[in-house]
Amino acid sequence: MADAILHIKDTYYFEVPKVLWPAHYKTLEELPPTLAFLKHEVEESHGKFTIADVNHELSGKIVIPQPFGKLKSFYAAESGFCISKFMVIELIIAAVIVLIFTRLAPKIASGKAPKGYFWNAFEATLVFVRDGIARPAIDSHDEHDHSHHTPNDQEQEANGIGHIHGQVHHHDGDKFLPILWTMFFFILFCNLFGMLPWLGAPTGAFGVTLALACCTFATTLIAGSLKFGVVGFWKNQVPSMDLPLPIAIFLKPMIFVIEVLGLAIKHGVLAIRLLANMVAGHLVLLSILGLIIVAVEANVSSAMYGTVSVASILGSTLLSLLELFVCFLQAYVFTFLSALFIGAAVHQH
Repeated sequence: MADAILHIKDTYYFEVPKVLWPAHYKTLEELPPTLAFLKHEVEESHGKFTIADVNHELSGKIVIPQPFGKLKSFYAAESGFCISKFMVIELIIAAVIVLIFTRLAPKIASGKAPKGYFWNAFEATLVFVRDGIARPAIDSHDEHDHSHHTPNDQEQEANGIGHIHGQVHHHDGDKFLPILWTMFFFILFCNLFGMLPWLGAPTGAFGVTLALACCTFATTLIAGSLKFGVVGFWKNQVPSMDLPLPIAIFLKPMIFVIEVLGLAIKHGVLAIRLLANMVAGHLVLLSILGLIIVAVEANVSSAMYGTVSVASILGSTLLSLLELFVCFLQAYVFTFLSALFIGAAVHQH
């Protein structure tokens, strides 16, 4: 299980097949400063860990240079600011998102009908997040009541459903679309990167999911404070209740403490549930593939080995398809819950 955990854990190297990145160091002095911890391991092993073992350990590992920190191992930093694999992947994802939407933004803003798979796919997703997540979760009820709209207003609203532009009615949820869109696509791309060989899903690291949950928490606090004022936001955590003064003095402080704890806990759970879903899928996939290794070590017959191998490969393929669905599902769930928490902060309880 430890090896499985290390396989999905954040590291300070990218792993590729050994034949693509062999190591041929002849002396310890040839090792770069980033690998100083390996020099210490060799020196302290008293001949048990040699340069040949170092080459075997390094083959297939593209170690990330560390100009701002010092490594303790391939999985831990000793000091300074060390750059990990997930950090690099997140920067790549951010660059990809910026590249995609700087290209699409002028086209969407032009008001023209989407053309091509690329434009249609991304604009449809943006509209879905807006109409299926942000507005239902954050808008107040009366903003969805079209009984006060004129026929012309309703016609303009209907004509704008397929596009991001052209809306005439005010929606509270639209103010939070930038962060919700960013969250959705960032989480989605992080999840999808975990499906690619030799990479990994940054959402499989608690630091990443916690940072995303903190973004939601900060948005909740700021939006609620701007809407009701700092004091008013915290007073709004206690639901409106018509209670006699003696009972209110006794109950309301307890309710306030419970609500504030609940506010913190539900954002913490937001981080943990995304992490758990992404890690669990990869662990199950590793377990299925690991059956082949178990069969080899158990020295089973050729027929049994073939049966186990075929079953393992088919199971892994089907589970990978399920994981692909989960990548989209978890991006949706995290964004939807974030919208619900923001909506609760900007409306009177």
